[in-house]
Amino acid sequence: MKKQTAVEWLEHHLKDFFQIDFAHLEYMTKAFDQAKAMEKEQIIDAFNYARYRLGDSSNYYNETYGGDK
Repeated sequence: MKKQTAVEWLEHHLKDFFQIDFAHLEYMTKAFDQAKAMEKEQIIDAFNYARYRLGDSSNYYNETYGGDK
């Protein structure tokens, strides 16, 4: 099962509320598309930052536990 981001969860739960007003539904859909694109970029940036900071698993082990013990 695919995980859901916070923005996707919020969109899903608000869609029923906006179904009654198509003008607002269209605006909401565009806003959520933009929010999901921003969230995706933030997740990718966080992952890349963490990968850069930790390096590979050997570097993590050596920095955390002092190398071969």
